[in-house]
Amino acid sequence: MRTIGLIGGMSWVSTETYYRRINSEVQRRLGGFNSAHLLIESVNFNDVARLQLHDDWDAAAEVMIRSAKRLEQAGSTAILICANSMHKIYDQVASQVDVPVLHIADCVGDRMKADGIKRAALIGTRNVMTEGFYRKRLVAKDVALVPPDLGRAEEIDRIIYEELMFSRTSRDSERSLKTFITNIAKQDIEAIVLGCTELAMIVDTKANVLPIYDSAEIHCDAAVEWMLSGVEPEKPEL
Repeated sequence: MRTIGLIGGMSWVSTETYYRRINSEVQRRLGGFNSAHLLIESVNFNDVARLQLHDDWDAAAEVMIRSAKRLEQAGSTAILICANSMHKIYDQVASQVDVPVLHIADCVGDRMKADGIKRAALIGTRNVMTEGFYRKRLVAKDVALVPPDLGRAEEIDRIIYEELMFSRTSRDSERSLKTFITNIAKQDIEAIVLGCTELAMIVDTKANVLPIYDSAEIHCDAAVEWMLSGVEPEKPEL
């Protein structure tokens, strides 16, 4: 089994999701007591958030680069940045290590392309919804995206940063997202992308009119594919 490195802590809530999903999928596929070979470099998101607030993305990239290098030196054969928004500095990080860094939007785009999805809506933090660094990756996979709803972007951003990143959920926020998704589904689209690793906390990805592509779940599944390439499941004892 290959070893995967996770740059987590952005937030710790979603890092917990990554750990649980990857291990449960490894155990499901291999059987027995199998679990994943993982290395986790968990950053202090308070420091990263302060750099984001001051738009100092170069300094934020340095934090991610140091983490990526430590994971590579410790034996990771591939690395995941466990936050959609931090893929804004993906190119700077990936260029500084010699192992693959699996881009979350590429993983989502590959899954959507395999499913034949041609047109979708993207929801997540404000920078994921409105900036090109994430959207262009999906478009490169032949997935057209409708323009972001700027009126809703601020409210979704507030829910993520004031509630979900503290492992808090509220009925009002659940209703707000449900209404938002219901309205999006009325557009000429075939699917919705959750471009935030915490949004599945308040969005039922299995109970919507349109398919919901959970970026965190898909990213984890891509990591498992990498880890288990060439690994055979255990045969049950007779």
